[in-house]
Amino acid sequence: MPSSIQSALFSAGPQAARIEWLWWLMFWVCTAVFAAVMIALALAIRRGTSAREPADERTLTRTVSIAAAATIVVLITLLSASVVTGRAVGSLQSPEPLAIEITGHQWWWEVRYLSDQPQLTATTANELHIPVGRPVALTLRSADVIHSFWVPSLHGKMDLVPGRVNTLWIQAERPGIYRGQCAEYCGMQHAHMGLVTIAESPDGFERWLTAQRATASPPSTPEQSRGRDVFERGPCAMCHTIRGTSAAAVLGPDLTHVASRGTIAAGRAPNTRGYLAGWIADPQQLKPGNRMPATGLSPEDLQAVVAYLETLR
Repeated sequence: MPSSIQSALFSAGPQAARIEWLWWLMFWVCTAVFAAVMIALALAIRRGTSAREPADERTLTRTVSIAAAATIVVLITLLSASVVTGRAVGSLQSPEPLAIEITGHQWWWEVRYLSDQPQLTATTANELHIPVGRPVALTLRSADVIHSFWVPSLHGKMDLVPGRVNTLWIQAERPGIYRGQCAEYCGMQHAHMGLVTIAESPDGFERWLTAQRATASPPSTPEQSRGRDVFERGPCAMCHTIRGTSAAAVLGPDLTHVASRGTIAAGRAPNTRGYLAGWIADPQQLKPGNRMPATGLSPEDLQAVVAYLETLR
């Protein structure tokens, strides 16, 4: 996967652009204030060491009054800019947005593309694909503790609170890969709860979504067939779903198209054969404290399962 961007100062959407504008406004205003204070301090020190008579009281009063008035103007300006920005970032609306539901788990993201027709619903994990130029309405939920959704290039932070539903609107104005993360401490692996947002052309997005709605491809080799059988009859099927098979559990991520994702374990490692095998064999080594237990598969069964999962694109 190409390198991703994670910076509030590299906006790729209208809301993030407003937040970036406010950041730069505050930066330059505070820089100017700091410079003015340092200059005034230097002048005061210089006058204090050279003057033989105390400063005129009327001059001091005028100086303090001007400084106080300037401070009030600066604070009112920053407050007004903050209020305007707050209203602007929440104003993105559309009669036909792309509806996506994101659920935070310890420590991964479940992403569901909603539709009025159940057969057109698609579920993936730790990757958010969106079309460029189209408003997206994100429904945010938590399955356990408080998480916080944050893709700084597209919007600010929004908490996922257990028992409560929050909504966040985003829109990407140009294609790219924008990295996000959980921004609220949620346990041992909080730092390894990453999310990648991939903004692509509308046609490219529709092709991707159509592929995600499909059931898993059948195995084409004896090893892959063995891997599917081990998956369905072993511990994997107790937590995961692969549509088109008998595996239909919902405790862990949907693996129907796991091979199409760039990373595993919520961005903890690249999705390569070696890392995937290591993750299945000993998940606590790669991500201590996560909810996935060791499978106890034999080396032959492990390689067969990995061979099968690599076909799920």
